[in-house]
Amino acid sequence: MDALLLLLAALALGGFVFLPWMRRRRAVQHTRQGLVVAADPMAGYGFVPLEELDVRLPGPDEELEEALAEMRRTHDWRPAAALLKSTGDDWERRWQRVQTLAGAAAFELAAQEASEEQRRGAAPGYGDGGRTGGIWLRTWRSEAPKDPGGAQTHAQFLVLQALRDPGSQDFRMILEEARTVCREAALLAPGSPLPYIIELAVARGLGDRAADYEELWTKVAQRAPQHMGAHLAALPYWSQKWHGSRPEAEAFAERAAAGAPARTLLPALPLFAVYEHLPEANMVRSLYRSAVVERAIEGAHFALREAPADHPMAPHVRHLLVWFLVRAERYDEAMEQLRLVDGHVGAVPWSYGPSPAAEYAAYRALAIAGWEQRGGNAAGFPPAGAE
Repeated sequence: MDALLLLLAALALGGFVFLPWMRRRRAVQHTRQGLVVAADPMAGYGFVPLEELDVRLPGPDEELEEALAEMRRTHDWRPAAALLKSTGDDWERRWQRVQTLAGAAAFELAAQEASEEQRRGAAPGYGDGGRTGGIWLRTWRSEAPKDPGGAQTHAQFLVLQALRDPGSQDFRMILEEARTVCREAALLAPGSPLPYIIELAVARGLGDRAADYEELWTKVAQRAPQHMGAHLAALPYWSQKWHGSRPEAEAFAERAAAGAPARTLLPALPLFAVYEHLPEANMVRSLYRSAVVERAIEGAHFALREAPADHPMAPHVRHLLVWFLVRAERYDEAMEQLRLVDGHVGAVPWSYGPSPAAEYAAYRALAIAGWEQRGGNAAGFPPAGAE
C-alpha cells in the first residue's frame, strides 16, 4: 500500500480520536510464517485482501469518500464544505469527517514536503504553508473565512501538525495557534461541540491544569453529553501517560458508562481505558480473561447491541473488540466483529502500529485460525459485511 496513504491514516487517526505523542505497538509475538499458514482470509470468507484495506476510515462513509475523491481531482474545497453542511448537527459523524478532512490536508502537505525535500536535499519544515495545509484548505479559509466547517477543519489540521513532532520547537506555537482557531470556530457556530472537542487535544498537549481541563470538558458536555468521540478524545488526558493515572482514567470511563442513557456507546468506554493501561508487552493469556477485561468486553458488547447499528463510532468499538477477543481466544466472537467491520482499518488499535493494515490482517488471520481449530469453516460463516 502506498506509504503516503499510510501517513494519512497515521495523521488522521493516530490520536484517539485522537493523536498520542508516542505510538505504541503491542505486537503479536509470532513469526511471519506462522501468520501465512494460519489462514487465507480469501478462502471463502469474503474478507478484503490486505492490499485493499482502507486505512483512512474505521468504517464506510460513501459521502465522505466521494468528497475526498472530488477534492483530490479538482483541488477544490467546496465538496468538503458541502459535505459538512449536509452533515449538520450529527455531531459524531461531523467529528469523524472533520478529522478525515484535516488528515487529507496533512497528507497533501506531507507529500509536498517530501517532494521538496527530494528536490532540495533539505529537511522538511513547517514554514507558513505548514500551518495552513493543502491548497484546498488554504483557499477554503481565504474564500470562506466565516464557514465554521473550514475553521473546524483548520483547527484539527493544526493539532495534527503539532503532534507530528512533539519535540519540535514549533510545537507549542502551533498548538496555541490551534487554540485560537478553535475559539474562532466556536464563535462561528456557538452550539457546536466540535471546536471544544478539538481543543481537548490542544489542552492535553499544552498541559493545561486539571481545573482548566474540567472547565473545557464542561463546555463539551453541555453541547453533546453522550458524544462518544468526545469521551475518547478526553480520556487520554486522565491517563497515566499524560496528566493523570490509571485510577483517574478508569473513573472517568466508569462514570460515563454508568450514567449513559439508552442507545449510546458510552458503556464501551471502559474497554478503551483498559487498553490504554495495559503493559507494553504482555502475552499472559489470563490477563485477557481477568474480571476487569471481561467486564469491559461485555460492556462493549452491550453498547453495540443497544446503540443504532449505523452509529458512526460503532466501528471504533468493534475494532478494539477484535483485538481483545483474539487475545482472549474468544474467536467466534472475534469473527462476528470482523464480519461487520472488515474492509476499513483506520482505528485504534491498528493505527498505533507502523502498518495498520498489516496489524489488522495479522489479528484477522489469528481469529480465522482459532475459529477453524474449534470446528468453524468458511461454508458456515455468513458473508463479511452482512448484517
